[in-house]
Amino acid sequence: MELNTPLTEFPGVGPARSKKLGKLGLFQAGDLLTYYPRAYEDRRRVCSITAAPEDAEVCVEVLVAETPRVSYIRKGLELTKVKVADAAAVMTVTFFNQSYLRTSLKVGKEYVFFGRVERVGGQYRMTNPVVEKADRRSVTGCILPVYPLTAGVSNAMLVGFTRKAVEACAPLVEDVLPESLRVAHQLMPRAEALRDVHFPEDFEALEDAARRLSFEETFCFALGLALLRRRRDGGVAPVLGGGSETEFLNLLPFPPTAAQRRAMAELAADVKSGRPMNRLLQGDVGSGKTAVAAYAAFLACKSGAQAAMMAPTEILAEQHFRSLTALLAPAGVEVALLTASRSAVEKRAVKEGLRSGAISFVVGTHALLSEGVEFANLAMVVTDEQHRFGVTQRAALAEKANREEETPHILVMSATPIPRTLALILYGDLDVSVLDELPPGRTPIETYLIGEDKRQRMYNFVRKLTGEGRQAYIVCPAVEENEEAEGTQDLKAVTVYAGELQKKVFPDLRVAFLHGKMKGKDKDAVMSAFAAGEIDVLVATTVVEVGVDVPNAALMVIENAERFGLSQLHQLRGRVGRGEHQSYCILMSATRSEESRARLKALRDTSDGFKIAEEDLKLRGPGDFFGARQHGLPAMKLVGQSLDMRLLKEAQTAAEELLRGDPELTKAEHAPLRRRVEALFRDQSERLN
Repeated sequence: MELNTPLTEFPGVGPARSKKLGKLGLFQAGDLLTYYPRAYEDRRRVCSITAAPEDAEVCVEVLVAETPRVSYIRKGLELTKVKVADAAAVMTVTFFNQSYLRTSLKVGKEYVFFGRVERVGGQYRMTNPVVEKADRRSVTGCILPVYPLTAGVSNAMLVGFTRKAVEACAPLVEDVLPESLRVAHQLMPRAEALRDVHFPEDFEALEDAARRLSFEETFCFALGLALLRRRRDGGVAPVLGGGSETEFLNLLPFPPTAAQRRAMAELAADVKSGRPMNRLLQGDVGSGKTAVAAYAAFLACKSGAQAAMMAPTEILAEQHFRSLTALLAPAGVEVALLTASRSAVEKRAVKEGLRSGAISFVVGTHALLSEGVEFANLAMVVTDEQHRFGVTQRAALAEKANREEETPHILVMSATPIPRTLALILYGDLDVSVLDELPPGRTPIETYLIGEDKRQRMYNFVRKLTGEGRQAYIVCPAVEENEEAEGTQDLKAVTVYAGELQKKVFPDLRVAFLHGKMKGKDKDAVMSAFAAGEIDVLVATTVVEVGVDVPNAALMVIENAERFGLSQLHQLRGRVGRGEHQSYCILMSATRSEESRARLKALRDTSDGFKIAEEDLKLRGPGDFFGARQHGLPAMKLVGQSLDMRLLKEAQTAAEELLRGDPELTKAEHAPLRRRVEALFRDQSERLN
């Protein structure tokens, strides 16, 4: 077996199963090596029947004492029962829908059963345990990896495939870390780490393997970002010296915060340097990012150049268009709007204005990337909501600049707060400006976490607020019934739920729904009606996460709140509290998971997005931040999603040190590293070279 051996050559993998494995990103033997377990089950503990604790799953070694009996309860349900015994006691074991065990479990033979032993009266029972022959153990007596699955692919199947792949292929994998680096940071060889991350002898070996693999991934990631940054820093960009800060500040209807002034100063220094700005403007909901972005556009337009702002939705593009027009028109900066739903005449006029240079500032959606959009002198590109645009899209817009030698400046706005240390690692290709204070006078949003038993009270509260003339959002995780995987039918589904609320709960209120699968013009119509006060209750998916400001909306109800990430919940909460009225956020959740409840309580107890991000980091590790980064750089497959910040920093520092000695990774001993970084940043290879 080689690393590139197709999985179709594994026993039992035909076209149908191959397609299912492909959904998990598994195509070749080598893919299995880095398909890391999401959890581990400790199946090493062996007990007698009488000594087994009731609160934990354990292995019991027993003899089958009688032939198993199968009984058919109803269609789709059959029970197989068998009596087993050890030296101390007899136990009845029940299996659901596994009638094949009637012939495979042999009387008098020894087996290992892994499950929970229950005591009922003086009798012992076990239900649906894992079972295997005592002399052929592969899934008991060990620490068993538990993998992310999809329909038609079982954990047992993946364990079997991965065991084969690890045995045959782990020794073939190139170790990209130089031995001197491994020794300095006490890291095990890669082949050993790949074996121990899947099939560890003990949890110490697992910890060492996870540390080695996570270090390597962060290290290569940091190297790639450093190389990208080096190429960028060597570029040339237009010097934007027009427009004074004082003139811009006089346009603002409010005095800027100290954080806004700091970000504006950083931005102004960048655009006057002659080097391309690549800056991430990171700020909490309502921290005033748009004003800073307006300053970037103002500097470009006042220097006789053009600026473009790209937003993820038409609704948001229109909102920016209105607010930026009001802000910049007094300074003589004309703002144009380009979205897919504009009329052909309007689009043609905007395109002509951009081509001739008559229009200096355009706000739009992906329509800005479409064919026929050309700029006379594009010097500033602003993208809103970092996680919705890729590096590739930013680059595509920058390429429309029509500049032979110069690169436009790029400002990326993100409302997802990330702790600064992590942001510097995640966005190593960008400089980071942080807006860490809110403008004065914003009333904190009162947040409550409630269970299903308080649902009627929640409905009464919606009625009370709408009776006072306010409006409410109710956000759900799914669009229509059974849209997601089985077992999620209890999720509140937007279309059905909106209908139920209108008929049974709020027949006298104006209820509407909004979700991402609706046509653009229909979404815009609903959102515009809500903004105009023509809808009382808007039932929506997270499509409202980046939506228009509706100052009159004073209540955000989030159904199945445990299904959302903390920073996403914080974004949704930020949709209210934008007017003069006291606003509220109600997190509805029936979850019993302690971890989920801890996360929701963290959100309830603070409104500081950066503190929430820190809490998320503590509870779930930075894996989620790495996974959610979709801006065109490679996602990281962090082992167990649980990398600690010290290791992140250690790997980043090691990468910086290595590049000081070999800036282009041209030394012979760094050739494997160079290959790995190029493979990792395949989409960015032209910018690495």
